[in-house]
Amino acid sequence: MGGHGHFSDANDDQQPAGVVGERVRLDKWLWAARFFKTRALAADAVTGGKVHVDGRRVKPAHLMRLGEALRIQRGPEEYMVVVRGLSSRRGPAQQALLLYDETTESRQRREQLREQRRLQMTDAPQSATRPTKQDRRRIVRFIRDE
Repeated sequence: MGGHGHFSDANDDQQPAGVVGERVRLDKWLWAARFFKTRALAADAVTGGKVHVDGRRVKPAHLMRLGEALRIQRGPEEYMVVVRGLSSRRGPAQQALLLYDETTESRQRREQLREQRRLQMTDAPQSATRPTKQDRRRIVRFIRDE
């Protein structure tokens, strides 16, 4: 296999990294695409049913294919994406964005949820600090006097 100096993946000496033939585990892809900070968190999400591939639950070792549709639940946000690239290396965020296309409906739904949460936060008064000892005594007195 000499003369292939531009190939960077030692495990796959037939094709360069990032080419269609590369096989990447789902947990590794989720980490490389920056949906989760660690592979362990990605694997836990897949095992816990937070990630579906083409509408079905799979294992973290599922080998990704281009064109697969993923539903990724991350906290209150849900992403619907189509796999456009395969990578097992975590790079800059701009590079990670090239690995998938998010559906328009998914992006709109996430923006609506974000706006709803922002409005709810402005409605709820936030206490700057914990009550002081004096405040607690006043609260106890107020409750006892009712």
